[in-house]
Amino acid sequence: MTVDAIILARGGSKGIPGKNIIDFCGKPLLAWTIEQCASSNSIRNVWVSSDSQDILDVAQQYYAKPILRPVEISGDHASSELGWMHAMQFIEKNTSPLDVILAPQVTSPLRETSDIDNGIKQFIAGDFDSMFSCSIAEDLFFWERLSDNTLTSVNYDYLNRKRRQDIPEQLIENGSFYLFKPNVLRENKNRLGGKIGCVVMEFWKMNEIDSLDDIKMCSALMEEFLL
Repeated sequence: MTVDAIILARGGSKGIPGKNIIDFCGKPLLAWTIEQCASSNSIRNVWVSSDSQDILDVAQQYYAKPILRPVEISGDHASSELGWMHAMQFIEKNTSPLDVILAPQVTSPLRETSDIDNGIKQFIAGDFDSMFSCSIAEDLFFWERLSDNTLTSVNYDYLNRKRRQDIPEQLIENGSFYLFKPNVLRENKNRLGGKIGCVVMEFWKMNEIDSLDDIKMCSALMEEFLL
């Protein structure tokens, strides 16, 4: 069973212009994800799909294979599933059939190759059809503001607050990466389907970059834990 990484990195970003190739700890943000994938012995090829030639140029500098994505599936409202579907069709038309796709998120650089390797290992061992990376949520109590401006607890009963050790394990889908078989995406138009598994990562790795403050925080975590 072979695994190909498909990294989606579109050019437009309202929060941080040029976000996917902005400098992060001395490298373009995209480079971290490419290198984490390329360092895995379990991954055959690393592909980058983008509507931006600047991004594809950076991808090639770090030895990833480029896929030029059509503008019509690269806007703010285009789903990741459309990007992966286009990339799958391009790869299978120009190279060979795909067995498993690793889909990592560029804006989640707090990741190690070992996380990817663990995911692939568990994916194969568990005979899963799709998988998401996650973190264990401890003592996270969510509230929702209703239309009348009152508050209601969502994932626990505040009138019957349990001890920490009595709370069932809860998992947060952290978005760092997904694994799925091509047919799951084709048949469901969704990254998840069939027999779904998950791979647990440290809680601090769930931080991602969507704002300038996120860059500062993730840079500090990268320096402290990974560099």
